[in-house]
Amino acid sequence: MMQSHFDFALALPEILLLIFGLAILLIDVLSKHPERKTTFCATLLALAVLFVVTLIQWKNGTHGKTFDGLYEADPLAHLIKLVSYVAVAVTLIYGRYYAQARDMLKSGELYVLTLFALLGQMVMISAGNMLSVYLGLELMSLPLYALIALRRDDATATEASMKYFVLGSLASGFLLYGMSMVYGATGHLDLAEIAAVVQSGHAAHQMALVFGIVFLVAGLAFKLGAVPFHMWVPDVYQGSPTAVTLILGAAPKLAAFAITLRLLVEGLHGLAVDWQPMLMILAVLSLAIGNLTAIVQSNFKRMLAYSTISHMGFVLLGLSAGVVGASAGGYGASLFYMIVYVLTTLGTFGMVLVLSRQGFECEEIEDLKGLNRRSPWRALILLLLMFSLAGIPPLVGFYAKLVVLQALIQQGQVALAVIAVIFSLIGAFYYLRVVKVMYFDDPVEDAGAVAPVPCGVRGVMSINGLLIILLGILPGGLMAACMQAIQVSLLH
Repeated sequence: MMQSHFDFALALPEILLLIFGLAILLIDVLSKHPERKTTFCATLLALAVLFVVTLIQWKNGTHGKTFDGLYEADPLAHLIKLVSYVAVAVTLIYGRYYAQARDMLKSGELYVLTLFALLGQMVMISAGNMLSVYLGLELMSLPLYALIALRRDDATATEASMKYFVLGSLASGFLLYGMSMVYGATGHLDLAEIAAVVQSGHAAHQMALVFGIVFLVAGLAFKLGAVPFHMWVPDVYQGSPTAVTLILGAAPKLAAFAITLRLLVEGLHGLAVDWQPMLMILAVLSLAIGNLTAIVQSNFKRMLAYSTISHMGFVLLGLSAGVVGASAGGYGASLFYMIVYVLTTLGTFGMVLVLSRQGFECEEIEDLKGLNRRSPWRALILLLLMFSLAGIPPLVGFYAKLVVLQALIQQGQVALAVIAVIFSLIGAFYYLRVVKVMYFDDPVEDAGAVAPVPCGVRGVMSINGLLIILLGILPGGLMAACMQAIQVSLLH
């Protein structure tokens, strides 16, 4: 009988986050301030402590498994967690005044639910077993369902929450069914043991294993928002309060990407010949449907939702070009692309939050007319973000697309690279349309003056925009970190 091994030091970030979450819940109950300043500051402090602890673990080379393989700490987990902390902190900074103006801070659930969703994401990121993958997924999803419906008197938000709940339950069913078939074929739930059985070719039922992979890929594609499992993305992004849309569209995408790497690359890399063609099909469909549908959108949030779908196509292209045992290649490029996507998403939806004010939601593209005349700073930041999403050099979005295309070409998948370039050119149209509206259209009569921005929010937004430029000019550090994380953590 295997002796249990519990190394709590490896899981220190998760343990601390659970303690912080419960403490902030207590602080919120005792707080009488309607703006929840104490809760907000405590939440940011908790995220800062988690960032430092995880950074120390990464710098010290902390690497290992605990809780009988359920939990895994490695460079990949450390890197994605660090980006997740930053994403959640920036989201809360951007969304604070938006939420306050819409009475979303009266009872303070926003901060606590966001932290518990982050805890679920951290469990997913460090999952070493299919059980912990699913537990983390549910721990993340349940707070997100509640966050979307936080404005109880908003019928649109409630409808979006119901759609996400119903379709999310369906995706969870796909994942569970796929996991059960993989377990039945290999006799293991631990990802390392599954990989060993697959590599040896001694799986009890090869056909069941392949069918299990189909269901796993379907469930993962839903969480990433890839076609044809994308139906929830535009409706939920548009229907949610914009602050919650940003919570939903940033850090959870990193966690979904992490479990995709864990399940497919770490656990089932021996069957890449089966799942990589599936990812190729999903990628091409996502690029086509995402870009073509975004062109006809008049709602800015809905356009960004379809843009997200197309970017997930690029992420999947990188995964389909990865080769286990050779080099980081496509997997590293895909991780870099996902981090860049999250950074850019923070800026774009953050700008929607900044431009919204009490009684006015900046959701239509027409609301951006003449923005350069009303606020040149905001127009410039949004221009940089749109150009980066379109892949225009020297911004980081261009380099992110370039490394994925290089990985495809290195694997001889030139046709896929050409398709990706064509759809990127098509996608540039709707990004440039936003720029045209901001700089060349006259402001609408009822647009009025833009709302003043607090110094803290303005500073974070400026840093966000500056990073888009700096990482485009000097991408080497982040790219090396991504490659090293993949190399050490996954490519045995």
